[in-house]
Amino acid sequence: MRLFHPTERSNRHLRKHQRGQGMTEYIIIVALVAVAAIAVYQFFGQVLRAQTAAMAKEIAGEDGSQQSRAAASAAESAAIQAAPKSLKSFTGNSESGAR
Repeated sequence: MRLFHPTERSNRHLRKHQRGQGMTEYIIIVALVAVAAIAVYQFFGQVLRAQTAAMAKEIAGEDGSQQSRAAASAAESAAIQAAPKSLKSFTGNSESGAR
């Protein structure tokens, strides 16, 4: 039977705690990456779907120009949505020029 020194026992507890902390940090990072990926997909989702469809049609030997046009249209729509906005944009005063 081996007797443990008190510091050896606390070191084991500390190592176990550090492993749990590392796993928690990893989970938080993975969650942040997932949220960012979902946001990007929401923003560019239609463009990605249309481009993927165009590539699939071209690889299959078919005409993918309709899907390419749909991707371009979706990209233009995303660019308009990404335009900088001010408080006037949200209050409906952007065209009136009122101050």
